[in-house]
Amino acid sequence: MKLIAKGAEANLYMVDGKLIKHRIKKKYRIKELDQRLRRLRTKREAKLLENAKRVGVGVPRVFKTDLKNNKIFMEFIDGRLVKEIFETASEREVTLIARKIGEMISRLHNSDIIHNDLTTSNILSRDDEILFIDFGLGTTSTRVEDKAMDLVVLKKSLMAAHTKKFDLIWKNILGSYKNTKQLKEILNRMEIIEKRVRYA
Repeated sequence: MKLIAKGAEANLYMVDGKLIKHRIKKKYRIKELDQRLRRLRTKREAKLLENAKRVGVGVPRVFKTDLKNNKIFMEFIDGRLVKEIFETASEREVTLIARKIGEMISRLHNSDIIHNDLTTSNILSRDDEILFIDFGLGTTSTRVEDKAMDLVVLKKSLMAAHTKKFDLIWKNILGSYKNTKQLKEILNRMEIIEKRVRYA
């Protein structure tokens, strides 16, 4: 078992071409509470990945969930981070990728799936396919506020990571997000959230 990444909540391992996400113990938490939280989050993330795939969103395929040991066995995506691609991509490439991202987020939100950590470090490109990874903070919600907040997080991350290409990226993401249910309400709530944050 080869360790390929360490995170705050989980470690990632490679075994026989599969990715294993193992939620690690937190010593500062009461043992029983820690185990319950890790099991809940492992179960929730696996379910979100399965539901996302069901509605046509590119995500890693889940092979098995081990709730006793808080592990998810999933497909390893051999792709490139969109964050890296955007740095050198042409305007046409950026436009195509941004449109695909907007369409996929629309599918997530129409299915009440909230990623909660939308950044170009959590989006991969493989053979012209866009795939979302790391649903560790994700949840299911029908609330307009949660969907709007998902977009606010993405917008802020794009402004920070892709300053020069932000306008092009954001315009095309929103352009293909237009088929989202409650679109007007979500975009209006985004403005309210951004003002709230700005003047807090």
